[in-house]
Formats: sequence, C-alpha cells, structure tokens
Amino acid sequence: MPATSSAPLTAEEILQLDRAHVWHPYSSFTAPSPIYPVRSAQGVTLTLSDGRTLIDGMASWWSVLHGYNHPFINRALTEQLQQMSHVMFGGLTHEPAVRLCQKLVALTPEGLDKVFLCDSGSVSVEVAMKMALQFWHSQGKAEKNRFIALHKGYHGDTFGAMSVCDPVTGMHHLFSHTLTQHYFADSPKTRFYEPWQPQDLDSLKALLQQHSEHIAALILEPIVQGTGGMHFYSPEYLRGARELCDQYEVLLIADEIATGFGRTGKWFACEHAGISPDIMCLGKTLTAGYITLAATLCNHRVSEGICQGEAGVFMHGPTFMGNPLACSAALANIELLEQGHWQAQVRAIEKQLQEELELCRTLAAVADVRVLGSIGVVELRQPQTLHKLQPALVEQGIWVRPFGKLVYIMPSYTIAPHELRQLTQGIYRVVEKLSSEG
Repeated sequence: MPATSSAPLTAEEILQLDRAHVWHPYSSFTAPSPIYPVRSAQGVTLTLSDGRTLIDGMASWWSVLHGYNHPFINRALTEQLQQMSHVMFGGLTHEPAVRLCQKLVALTPEGLDKVFLCDSGSVSVEVAMKMALQFWHSQGKAEKNRFIALHKGYHGDTFGAMSVCDPVTGMHHLFSHTLTQHYFADSPKTRFYEPWQPQDLDSLKALLQQHSEHIAALILEPIVQGTGGMHFYSPEYLRGARELCDQYEVLLIADEIATGFGRTGKWFACEHAGISPDIMCLGKTLTAGYITLAATLCNHRVSEGICQGEAGVFMHGPTFMGNPLACSAALANIELLEQGHWQAQVRAIEKQLQEELELCRTLAAVADVRVLGSIGVVELRQPQTLHKLQPALVEQGIWVRPFGKLVYIMPSYTIAPHELRQLTQGIYRVVEKLSSEG
C-alpha cells in the first residue's frame, strides 16, 4: 500500500503554493486576483480554511443545482465506484451511459434523438460545430464551412468555440489572427418581457441572404446570453431564427450549457420558444456540479447525414467519453430534478430576486437590474475590478464573482430564503458603497 499523505496544509501554506504554481482561470501571476482556500462545502455554504463561511451565489459557475455534498448523488457515485470508475467507450458500453442518453432524449426538445457524450461545455461546442461541418461535407456541400453567431455571445475557450464568441467583447480578440473567421449577427435587442420588435431579425436575415451557401449553422445561446453580458432576450427571436435557418438550409445549434436543466424556469431555454434545434449542447448542470461531463445531441437528419458520408462515422472520440462515474452523477441529478420541486424552487428564487435586487436600481452606480428564473443581475454603469469587489463581497459573507459591469448570482435551487437574502443584501451594501464613492 502507498504511504499515507502528509499532514494537511495550513491556509497560508495553501496560498503560498498556489501563488507559486497554480494558474487560475483568467488570472495573472504578476497581478494576482484574490484567492480564498476552501476547506469544505455543504449545501450552499463554503467554509474557508480560516473558518469563515460564505453563502455561495455562483453555484460553482452555475453548475451546482442541489447544493454541495448532496447525499443522494454521493450515494450514486459511491455505488458506481464499486463497479467501475472508468472504461473506454470505443467498442464498449455500460448501463450508466445508455440510461443517461435515453433520459436526455426524453427530456430535450422533440427530435433530438442521438447523444454524443463528451468532457466539457467547450468540447460539446467543438463537437456541435464538427457535426455541422461533417454533415454538409457528407451532403456534397463542403463549401458550407462557416458559422453565424451573435454579437455578445459566448461559447467557450477552445479554438473552435472561441471563433464563434463575440469578436470584440468575447475575451478572445487576442487570438483573432489565428481563428477561423465567421459571421456575426446583431444581438437581439428586445428583452424577454418586452413587446417583440421584428426588426431584431434583420441582421441575421441579411447575413443568411448573402452567405447561406457558405453557412453550415447558426449557433446561439437560447434566451440568455450568459458570459457575454447576461442579456435576456425575447423568445420570438428564437422562433424567427429557427424559421430563417429552415428557409436558408442552415442548421441551428442551441448552446444550452448555461441554461439547461431549469435555470430559466423551463427544463431547457428552447422551450420558451417552442422550437427544437438541429444540435444542442449541454454541460455545467448536467452532473449538478459533481464531475465534468457534457453532451451534444442531434436529430436524425444530422446523424444520418454524417453516417452516410465519406467517412461513414463521426470523427471525434474523447478519452474519457461516457465516464461511468460522471454518467451516474448526471442520472442522480436528473432523478432529483424529476422527483423534486425545482420549478417551484426556481419560481420562488425568481420572485425573491425581483423584490430584493430591485432595491439596487435606485443606486447611482447601477445601470440596470434584471431577473429571469434563478438568474439575478445587477449591471453597473462602470466596470469594476475583482481586486476591489471580491474582498468587499467576501466581507459580507457571500461568494459572488462579478465580471466587468456585472454583479450577478445563479444560486443552487435548494437555497433557503434567508440565505438568498444574505446574498441580495450583501450585493446591495457593496454596490451602495460604490455609489457613495462616486
């Protein structure tokens, strides 16, 4: 047996090693952002190594639906671990994967009946883009090798995904000289609750009219443009986009990585518009934040078209595809959702966020407040740095990670009213102080 590990590190030892060696997302070694070592997580509470506790408003980048350390998901993982933690998916299969794929087909919009399991949200977007390209190549239309995406859109950090993020505000303009150049339509301006303005589709329609012979697919985030600015747009745009894609023979890819599994009050955001995409990307909430797993679904037309083409197979295969532990976590997550009361939980969160965050609208530093489902956003007039806001939010006993002008939360569905109130009040106090500073 291997030797037991050494004694636990102190909080300061963790920080020292972290500063020396660990590269965090979007971080710098020369101007590091504040880092807080976590000792444990339970429910919606993070316990730091120094003993402080924080109410988590981020659900670990929107993924932890049922809170941390949930006994039902823990048990599912423990039971699966006794059978096998992993087995290659090439030429082999197993019950957790086939049950999960069956469940996803049943839950997602009608027509999506084939499931490709992959590693992460960004990879699911890469898979979706590759599906679209290979489909048209199989149809003898290899010239359809470009995409349309939306301004203010975000789809991930890998190279294909970066190429369909907003080219200016999508955080990836430094790589523009190496990325494939695609087409970008104007972001929809009509908000979710506003009367529909049909001219929102003019930009997309013009691009399709001019370039449809070269367009493989339109990729968009249904209803909620997330990292690109937390914009909530009208379902009518989604309906119109589906019709235009059909009219101009272009596939529609719905990136539901952030919106899937109830975030907007529906199982999937496409349901707000009553449409079914040709390809759908899932991730983040798929395993309720336990293990990285994603899925790319497509309809029969896409799968059949690819398999009848030159290659005869879909040309992709991740090493950890269909990981049994991850599939078991996903199944447990879905079972909790199906047997629970997530719709009522999301409605309650939405109502409380609307009431309590609305107070921020009166503050001088605030440009807008908006809420949809379990997503609450306070948009500031000026961008703020993490170095300034993060410690102030931690002082309020809350974990909220703002970016740019946005202070937003997407808590676990299991959050209690008093815990959510601590989040909204903490945000108000921090933004109030910003306002008083001018």
